[in-house]
Amino acid sequence: MLGRAWDTPALPGERTAAGGDQDSLTLGIEAAFACLERAGTDDIDAIFFATTTPPYAEKHAAATIAAVLDRRDVGTVDVTGSLRAATTALRNALDAVRAGSARAALVVAADMRPAEPSTAMEQLFGDGAAAVLVRPDAPVRVLGEASVAEEFTGPWRRTGDPFVRTFDAKIETEQYQRAVVEVSQRALDRAGVSPDAIAAFAAYAPDPRTYASVAKRIGIAQARDPLFAGAGNLGAAHALASLAGALDEAAPGDHVLLAAGAEGADALVLAAAEGVQRARAARTLNDALADKRMLASYERYVRARRLIEWDDPVVPSSTIRTWRDRRQAFALYGVRCGACELVQFPANRACIACGGDRMTPQRLQRTGAVFTYTLDHLVAGEYLETPVPRMVVDLDGGGRVFVEGTDCEPSDVTVGMRVELCFRLMHEGADFKNYYWKARPER
Repeated sequence: MLGRAWDTPALPGERTAAGGDQDSLTLGIEAAFACLERAGTDDIDAIFFATTTPPYAEKHAAATIAAVLDRRDVGTVDVTGSLRAATTALRNALDAVRAGSARAALVVAADMRPAEPSTAMEQLFGDGAAAVLVRPDAPVRVLGEASVAEEFTGPWRRTGDPFVRTFDAKIETEQYQRAVVEVSQRALDRAGVSPDAIAAFAAYAPDPRTYASVAKRIGIAQARDPLFAGAGNLGAAHALASLAGALDEAAPGDHVLLAAGAEGADALVLAAAEGVQRARAARTLNDALADKRMLASYERYVRARRLIEWDDPVVPSSTIRTWRDRRQAFALYGVRCGACELVQFPANRACIACGGDRMTPQRLQRTGAVFTYTLDHLVAGEYLETPVPRMVVDLDGGGRVFVEGTDCEPSDVTVGMRVELCFRLMHEGADFKNYYWKARPER
């Protein structure tokens, strides 16, 4: 589709494109939920968020992740500005757990890098997110790690630049390879592991050819990365997403080399221990790549990425109101009546069923079924040819919410359809990002 739109040669494979109501933060929250649900715990002491495309130039994104996860007693860190942000965040998380300042740390990486239309980067860049939980009893051990720093400009994006810039692809590739080979050899030496013992190479690389070349230079004979064909270059999230794919297939005793390069490089040598197969995600990387909806046209892609300017509707918003309602709007809290046990949302002072006033906070579940719905063509004063589904959803465990539908065609929506709530970007009224929940078909 991208090649056809500009009448240029098309690169092989597919590219992931986030929806118009998503950004790096909402992608990261999606990965965080999946990680913690698989781990069976939300007992974490620190959250690290790694991205080159944070939602704000000045505002903490990791704090929003903590609010949505309903974790206030955590340390939060944003790691930005580098394509090796995820490996840097992971090394910091490991240090925090080893030092005892955190019992468990969540590392979330997400990116939506902007690429100039009609360029090779537009066909290379994909959107994605991944998350890992760091704790002492994890079924993956760190045997060795290393970092190098080197000043080099390329690729880069200044504040205000609409797209990623490059200088000379060949020079940038040579610089990347030199740093990653050097740091990988250091990490392998510290771990006491030879390159031919590496079962999987999980790394950020600018393109599949460079990935294969650097693996060969390190001495890894068999290296493959399904992300380039199925998703594209995921930026800061690529290394952790690639690691997830490697661990999907790892057996106890297997070694994995994790690396990322930009202005230097990071590398970690990991070993799968007993329990790695039990900890494996029920939904693998291949499952995630297969669970997709194809964009009908390049025009939809352009609109979702806001590559053309149009006047947004003026939506009244208030930072004070957002702060006041943060527990129900972010962590999804309602109330339960102490007399009749009815769960209600939003929170009321008195029960809508029996009139009782003994209300206790109740965190709602994120899955349920459509009770009823409408298809609205008129949205924020603008008439849309494709209507927006608006659903009343009965949540599992109690509570009824009114939300927009997303990630589906209007014709897909039916009464009784199973859905799950997902955290999305609603609008930017009052010049700040307003997030809330939407419903999508249950995966």
